[in-house]
Amino acid sequence: MKIKEFIHYTYIFPVLAVIYYFVGLMGTGVIFDIIAGILLTGSVLSAVHHAEVVAHKVGEPYGTIILALCITIIEVALIVSLMVAGGKQAITLARDTIFAAVMIILNGIIGICILVGGVKYFEQYFARTSATTYLISIVSILVITLVLPNYTSSINGPYYNNAQLIFVSIACLVIYGVFLMVQTVRHRSYFVPADGNAEEHYTPNKTQAIISFAFLVICLIIVVMLAKGLSGSIEDMVQSMGAPKSLVGVIIAAVILLPEGVAAIRAARNNQIQSSLNLALGSALASIGLSIPAISAVSIMYDIPLVLGLEKKDIILLTLSVFIVMLSLSRGKTNVLYGTVLLVNLAAYIFTVIVP
Repeated sequence: MKIKEFIHYTYIFPVLAVIYYFVGLMGTGVIFDIIAGILLTGSVLSAVHHAEVVAHKVGEPYGTIILALCITIIEVALIVSLMVAGGKQAITLARDTIFAAVMIILNGIIGICILVGGVKYFEQYFARTSATTYLISIVSILVITLVLPNYTSSINGPYYNNAQLIFVSIACLVIYGVFLMVQTVRHRSYFVPADGNAEEHYTPNKTQAIISFAFLVICLIIVVMLAKGLSGSIEDMVQSMGAPKSLVGVIIAAVILLPEGVAAIRAARNNQIQSSLNLALGSALASIGLSIPAISAVSIMYDIPLVLGLEKKDIILLTLSVFIVMLSLSRGKTNVLYGTVLLVNLAAYIFTVIVP
């Protein structure tokens, strides 16, 4: 690659964000937090660009898997670091953040993708088998991890004991592992766009792909670091609004999911709804299927109580979201109504977080 190719916002923003973070100006004033927010946004857009370069090189569905796994790893690192730092005061942090991520993905990202694609193309088509494969895995893990803890009797409250945490962690890894085998080997055709992949007009070389992958990792790490650095300001803002502390988890989850969300929406605008669903549903599955085992391990190692069971209101909203997504993706084609209903569900979720 030529040196002038690096004089581009997708390389400049991550470097500036890393420098700004380590200078230590965040949290020292509103202006500095605004600058951090601008650098965070630029890093998100840079991450989307580099993820698309990698996806062009490796093809579907591997490109979407790479982005989903990168974001999930960073999400887990953020949750674990906050859990260890917060100790017993952070017993609901993992549950709230994972639940917020799932709700944002199922209702927000998928809803916007369907709505954007529906407005521009009226209807968009995808493989029903891929949606079914995703949703079977997602629903199973959601119920085992976020609903069942409310109904076990070995320990009082919405908790799992250590033996149950170990079993649930193994179950999550088995489901996700078999899903990856299905997605990449046995039934890869389910997840490849029906048009044969409209991305063939551009194929980056090996050097470009490696550099973009490195910058993708840097972008995702700095996004999370900036989000963590801004978490104090976010908490102050939430407290000044008089909103529950759980809103902080929603905001942080939204920031972490920005790269994936922007990439999925861009794919929908390019009439690649299959890629959008691969990104969104793959991220939802990885987010919960990989996060729970890692968080459970930390909980056992550091003896941190871990609340996983959702409250009744949240179970109702989760059930509604899953049901609507299943109906929306059951026919293999989309329209604006499906996207609108999903976005209303997201609005209901956020509103009930602010006004419980």
